[in-house]
Amino acid sequence: MKGIQVKLQIHWSDFSLDANFDAPGQGITALFGSSGCGKTSLLRSIAGLEPSACGHVSINGVVWQDDQHSIPTHQRELGYVFQEASLFPHLSVLANLQFGRKRSHAKTHIDLDALIDLLGIAPLLNRKPQSLSGGERQRVGIARALAVNPQLLLMDEPLAALDLPRKQEILPYLERLHRELKLPVLYVTHSPDEVVRLANHIIVLDAGRVVASGSLVDTLSRVDLPIRLGDDLGAVLHATVAEIDSHWKLARLDFAGGIFWTRAQQLSAGDFVRVRVLARDVSIAREKPTASTIQNVLSAHITDIVNDDQDGLMLVRVVVGKSALIARVTQRSVAELNLEIGQTVWIQVKSVALT
Repeated sequence: MKGIQVKLQIHWSDFSLDANFDAPGQGITALFGSSGCGKTSLLRSIAGLEPSACGHVSINGVVWQDDQHSIPTHQRELGYVFQEASLFPHLSVLANLQFGRKRSHAKTHIDLDALIDLLGIAPLLNRKPQSLSGGERQRVGIARALAVNPQLLLMDEPLAALDLPRKQEILPYLERLHRELKLPVLYVTHSPDEVVRLANHIIVLDAGRVVASGSLVDTLSRVDLPIRLGDDLGAVLHATVAEIDSHWKLARLDFAGGIFWTRAQQLSAGDFVRVRVLARDVSIAREKPTASTIQNVLSAHITDIVNDDQDGLMLVRVVVGKSALIARVTQRSVAELNLEIGQTVWIQVKSVALT
């Protein structure tokens, strides 16, 4: 069976992990949750580093662990990237990569030159780790983990130890991994920005249990089990930059169902982007607004209306074409507008609110 299948349990005196999920056989799956929810313990268990973990782990049809046996960590075809790169200080960058390739169990060796190009580390090959910046060390650490030609890449908050400039430096390389690698990646993070920018699948953990699992777009647009990335919930849309209005410094984003205008920033025509639309930034009207400072006004229909967990508020799920958004509104607004499931309404989203 293709993909990742995990069913693992750990029972300690002060914490229990009981995780059961499937994930795609390629692309980045984010393991998301608050500190202490069990993300790192789950990752270590999948790697075979937690002796007390029992259950089942299989990667694209290869069983690593079940009730009868458990393959030792060093025999599992995996790469592991930690918060700190943990490179060998006495070896050059190239020697670190060669060490990684030597411990590969794969029948064919990975193309180191392609890997070096993918992560942009050619100028670093003759340098020692202590002469590298934090972002450079982490890129080398990712390259070394991939040099073993793994069937699964595990990444445990790889950007957590970096300051903001270094994070911005390394994120484009992680996006390249997402686009170009054909292996599954389990990516532990508590950063909403990293989830939205990198993941195509998400598994949400709370107190050692999986509370939600599915594609990023579908999971974040649910209102029956709202998932908050950081301070607020919101939907994610896939879009293409169709036009740059250089006069007004705006970009037109085409998505399945409509268009958004947002700040151009560093966007270029033809770029593929993800857009996060927070529920607090979506307003609803029964009639089409005729004059407003809000640039984005779209026709939508209501699919769900539920109570929010905050007193006096409700969540309204709307669909624009094939794309779903969530609006957080007051109960009074729902009553005064007489909002109901199935209605056609108009939604408004500020251009400056889109991220």
